[in-house]
Amino acid sequence: MNTLEVSTVVYVPPEEAFEFLVDFPRYARYSEYLETVEQHGTGEQGTQYDLTFSWWKLSYTARSEVTAVDRPERIDWRLVRHLDAAGSWRVTPEPDATAGQPASRVWFNVQFRPGSADEDAIELPSFVSLSWVIDKVKPKIREEAERVVRRVVADLEGEEREVSLDVHNIPGTASE
Repeated sequence: MNTLEVSTVVYVPPEEAFEFLVDFPRYARYSEYLETVEQHGTGEQGTQYDLTFSWWKLSYTARSEVTAVDRPERIDWRLVRHLDAAGSWRVTPEPDATAGQPASRVWFNVQFRPGSADEDAIELPSFVSLSWVIDKVKPKIREEAERVVRRVVADLEGEEREVSLDVHNIPGTASE
């Protein structure tokens, strides 16, 4: 399983950060590759989302499901088909807030098994292998996670600023 975890400090109370994150359809505005998000449910546990991604000559719609919601701290999700992947958004109070300003640490975590990708799920151009696509996409996952977190911070705080992202090493993470 490959694992990526990114976190940053946001200068809003944890409850406000959580309510912002639970509104998943807005994520399409933050992502370079996520074209649309179609919601099936209320946003709580059991809600499914069709996520249409486009990159290079490829387009793919993934279906994710919210597996748990623990307000105001955590949203867990998993992909329903075509790839073994799951993750979470977490929000924790940030004790190092400046001058009494409330702050939260927002965490994005994803675990995925590249070798689990269903080769029939994506229509590939001639002479392009799924393993080539996976090799090209893996570094983009980290770039995309960082981009999304930066854009979320700008929206939450109401203006862009230099965001310090912490990329955490996860023990036991292995490449496939």
